[in-house]
Amino acid sequence: MKRIAYYPGSFDPLTNGHLDVLKQAATLVDELVIGIGVHPGKKPLFSFEERSKLIQGAVKGFDTAIRVEAFDNLVVDAARAAGATILIRGLRDGTDLDYEMQMCGMNGTMAPDITTIFLPASPDVRHITATLVRQISAMKGDVSSFVPKNVLDALAEKI
Repeated sequence: MKRIAYYPGSFDPLTNGHLDVLKQAATLVDELVIGIGVHPGKKPLFSFEERSKLIQGAVKGFDTAIRVEAFDNLVVDAARAAGATILIRGLRDGTDLDYEMQMCGMNGTMAPDITTIFLPASPDVRHITATLVRQISAMKGDVSSFVPKNVLDALAEKI
């Protein structure tokens, strides 16, 4: 049976922390679906299409099949629709763990057929958040050590 995992997030923008978790997840499954949350009420910095393109550019060369799609429903429903039986969640610290454990419990009740796997971010990228990357970039700060090169270039164009 093909192992398909679903990694949901906003990825606005994709960071080196996201990429670290993606690399780890890719070693565990046959196919990795990256679900970009799209919410009509929110105004992201990058459109879905831009985020999808940035992610696809950053994961070139991965051995695992990677697919990017949008979702605007429950993560477990999006994962099921993608054929996934695994949810990937990255952890930076204890605060993330507390929140993700609650989500894991709720998701497990709604979708007992989907297993959540927590992957810790590597120490050198653990501090990176997309929110801080957007803020630093907007203030013309250097975010080159926080994002892949293609995202850095896109941020320079966008800001």
